[in-house]
Amino acid sequence: MAANIRKAAEKRGIKVNVEARSDSEIEDHIDSIDCLMIGPHLKYLEKEVIEIAKPFNVRVAVMDPKYYSTLDGEKALEHIMRLVDEKK
Repeated sequence: MAANIRKAAEKRGIKVNVEARSDSEIEDHIDSIDCLMIGPHLKYLEKEVIEIAKPFNVRVAVMDPKYYSTLDGEKALEHIMRLVDEKK
C-alpha cells in the first residue's frame, strides 16, 4: 500500500514521505509524522493509537477496507490529504 500511495503522489506532483511500519513501531516514530493510517485489520487499536498520537498532534485514521483491499493508492492518498487538511 505504501508504494502505491507514493506512486499516486508522484503522479500528482505531491511530495510525501510514506512508510509502512508495524503496530509495534508506532511509538518509535510518532514524533516524526503528520498522520498515521491504520490498516482495517488493526481497527481494534484505534483508540489506543489516538491517545498515543494526541500529544504529538498526529491525525489518526483507519484505512477504508474498500481501498485497502485493492491497494488503491489514489484513494488512500485522498484520505491522507483530507487528514492533513483537517490538521491545519
